Amino acid sequence: VQLQASGGGLVQAGGSLRLSCAASGRIFSNNGMGWFRQSPGKEREFVAGISWNGGSTVYTESVEGRFTISRDNAKSTTYLQMNNLKPEDTAAYYCAASRRPYTSRRSSDFNSWGQGTQVTVSS
Repeated sequence: VQLQASGGGLVQAGGSLRLSCAASGRIFSNNGMGWFRQSPGKEREFVAGISWNGGSTVYTESVEGRFTISRDNAKSTTYLQMNNLKPEDTAAYYCAASRRPYTSRRSSDFNSWGQGTQVTVSS
């Protein structure tokens, strides 16, 4: 599956952004999906994941209650709604498709990656 991420930008602290990840290729609805992020000098970290039917979601602790992952299988698109953004959320955000129907926190479980979309939060 090919993935195209969009929706990044510059926002002030406390603001919101919604990232989108459009998929094409093999059947999107068979795969768990995830969002990861990477800042300069840091390793890529898991942000949020969602199962194939949206019935299960997981988040890293630092975004719990502020970010919401969702998906629309009819549109082959995954979303990441980010509210109350903080400067420490600044990073390149990547969407990824899991090898299995269920999501995971481990990047090694994802075999398709989109290009990054930059999110910059100013204080």
